[in-house]
Amino acid sequence: MKQHITTKHICIIAFAVVLNIVGGEIALLLHLPIYLDSIGTLFIAAVLGPYYGMLPHLLSGIIFGMLSDIYSLYYAPVGILLGLLAGIAWKKQHRHVGGLFKVALFITLPTSLLSASITACLFGGITSSGSTILIQLLAKTPLGLTLSCLIIQFFTDYIDRVVSLFLVSIFLKKVPISLWQKYQL
Repeated sequence: MKQHITTKHICIIAFAVVLNIVGGEIALLLHLPIYLDSIGTLFIAAVLGPYYGMLPHLLSGIIFGMLSDIYSLYYAPVGILLGLLAGIAWKKQHRHVGGLFKVALFITLPTSLLSASITACLFGGITSSGSTILIQLLAKTPLGLTLSCLIIQFFTDYIDRVVSLFLVSIFLKKVPISLWQKYQL
């Protein structure tokens, strides 16, 4: 039996887009070295799976890019990959804290590589993120710009993913499972 996306699904995806935008704004305004713009993406990936997990970051990247941070438009492919990998990993994760660290590592490695490539090639290491300062400091060492972007991107992404996954797991534990089962496709 083929299942269709419903109004409930559209509303929960819209909620995830808002979570991404609010988290991104908080990180941008406070110049945090982490991004907090993927909480909604990880939430949808956990609830609806990998294919729907790709939508929130794409939509929030477009909206956030038009409203306050043009850089987020260029990182939309990173968010799409993040949603896909998080949806795959969430189904296989262990339900303890150590599982979150493994999932964070699994989704951070490929997304950091893509993100660091975008940062180094398109922007020369300078973006609106608080990690730009760290990249510029490290780029003056023998590592160079590209490797500096990759190192900083990996560490900031990993911390961001751990924090975001932790928040999503707490939220999902507090809400009854029967509510989330209504959203399953």
